[in-house]
Amino acid sequence: MVPLIVLVVVTLLARLSGRVGVGALRHWPAAVRVGMAAMLCVTASAHFNSMRADLIRMVPPAVPNPEFMVTFTGVCEILGAIGLLVQRTRRLAAAALIVMFIAVLPANIHAAREELTIGAAAATPALPRIALQVLFIAVVWWAGWRREGQIGRAPGRG
Repeated sequence: MVPLIVLVVVTLLARLSGRVGVGALRHWPAAVRVGMAAMLCVTASAHFNSMRADLIRMVPPAVPNPEFMVTFTGVCEILGAIGLLVQRTRRLAAAALIVMFIAVLPANIHAAREELTIGAAAATPALPRIALQVLFIAVVWWAGWRREGQIGRAPGRG
């Protein structure tokens, strides 16, 4: 739940700062990209702090080298966060993050089924976790392809 809270709070703060003159942040897509980048940095930090062991346990047994996978996905989250904030790379970053969100879903389902703990809290149950992943995918797609000031047009057009 912390990632969702970070996404919402930072997005709203970014949007609020845009209303007082911080350029592109006056547009929702830019504010959402900032919120998503902050969320990704928070989740990436877990890959390298005291929660690392919990994340390694989340990796399904069929996946080889869980320690590497946790490190790799943490680095991907950091690079994806940076990529979303750079105009030239935001669409590529959004696409890569969507792939990553899909790729890590089995670990989240595994954690729920095995009733693992993450940071001393129970893993999010499978159905809410799947819904959250779908939400993250939709948000990163929308923010990655939507231009500032683009209202009423399909993403990627115009």
